[in-house]
Amino acid sequence: MMRISFISIIFIIASHCIVAQRMRNYSEIGPSIGMSYYMGELNPGTPFFMSKLAGGLHFRYNYHPRWAWRFNANYLRITASDAESDNRQQQVRNLSFQSNVYEFAPALEFNFFPYEIGNSYYPATPYVFWGIGVYHFNPKAEYKGEMRELRPLGTEGQGVAGTGRTQYNLWGLTFPFGFGFKAHVAKWLGLSLEWGLRRASTDYLDDVSTTYVDPFKLYKTYGVDAVQMADRSANPPVYANMNRQRGNPNNNDWYSYASLTICIKLRKAEDICQAYK
Repeated sequence: MMRISFISIIFIIASHCIVAQRMRNYSEIGPSIGMSYYMGELNPGTPFFMSKLAGGLHFRYNYHPRWAWRFNANYLRITASDAESDNRQQQVRNLSFQSNVYEFAPALEFNFFPYEIGNSYYPATPYVFWGIGVYHFNPKAEYKGEMRELRPLGTEGQGVAGTGRTQYNLWGLTFPFGFGFKAHVAKWLGLSLEWGLRRASTDYLDDVSTTYVDPFKLYKTYGVDAVQMADRSANPPVYANMNRQRGNPNNNDWYSYASLTICIKLRKAEDICQAYK
């Protein structure tokens, strides 16, 4: 029995070294292009609703046939409008926004099958990834024919005396995760197709979260533009929506990026299994 166990261990180690010997550590770099969208108060749950063209750059270090570290720098665009919703209550609320999102995120990848660009033994694999990142956003909306930044207007009473609400941060942490499929198309070139989700650390990607504020207090602090941008429902009477629900503060916003990435192999390094050098 001990002899069988010993032989089994030797076989497993040898198999691992054979796989590792056929694949070397290597790095890759390349651009990505795809579509980004957001989910929150103005889009409660429809994937790719009002999605926009997005892009980025990636660097990946493949240190094992099944594992890789990577770093992504992405430029994403998100937008939504109540006017485009099928929900009557949203149509009456009539809010909208758009924002550029700049994301910088390292992540860890796991390949379901061994994979290496240019290696015919390991030509393709599905994979999953997860990581942590930082992002920057700045919601805007159209007002009198031009795009206005919403945060400085304090549309939900941020910075208004007596509300207890402070301005939200335009930077935050996010935890990207998702899945994809990658395959090599030449000795030095591969492609990957993936879809990833990100939960934002804020509920204000869309500048909407809590309740309507007292329009008179808002006017005294930020002026008439803030009052008109805070409540864009159709011809609202004065104070009609004050303290009514504008958003849902119990759920943070999400954003997503579905992309096609070109992967250019940079170099080969040492064999993972030194015994087979």
